[in-house]
Amino acid sequence: MEVEVKLRLPNSAAHQRLSDLLSPFHRRTHLQSNLFFDTPSARLSSNLAALRLRFYDSDSSCVVSLKSKPLISNGVSRVEEDEEQIDPSLARACVAEPWRLASVESSRVLRRAREEFGCGEEGFVCLGGFRNVRAVYEWKGLKLELDETQFDFGTGYEIECETGEPEEAKRVIEDFLKENGIEYEYSALSKFAVFRSGKLP
Repeated sequence: MEVEVKLRLPNSAAHQRLSDLLSPFHRRTHLQSNLFFDTPSARLSSNLAALRLRFYDSDSSCVVSLKSKPLISNGVSRVEEDEEQIDPSLARACVAEPWRLASVESSRVLRRAREEFGCGEEGFVCLGGFRNVRAVYEWKGLKLELDETQFDFGTGYEIECETGEPEEAKRVIEDFLKENGIEYEYSALSKFAVFRSGKLP
């Protein structure tokens, strides 16, 4: 189970302001490309699941993930997640020809998608995706991720924190934002849900 605090920032100015404040705690920045897949009859989506290939930093690495049963409430997201590393060149071949996902035997995650959701019977199609610039900070014992997500229909901004104590982490982050006059709202949708909706919240 992945548990995250997810707070939405209103615009690029708030994102830049927060980036400046957190700069002493910066550890790394990732350039991510996220692509999603389903069957032609949407077996995954109809079961509240999403299959994603995430490429990092010009294809230096790739992670395949299967997320299901998402729940987001009051700025805290909970979702069942299974993920693993996959060879980037193999992943790119699957992007070019999604039917290949049904024949990759080396991936536990892809086997789960085929066996538990019956995706192997129909094969896969690519739904498209989005790019994300993720800056990672280590701040007050928390790992913060400041996201600039580039959809075809606009750019969204969020700060996220994966934690086993979401209410306490949310309180600390909210206090920091309020002290520095940075507006925010609780994220009501995952990035995948925003992508599928075709519009920014």
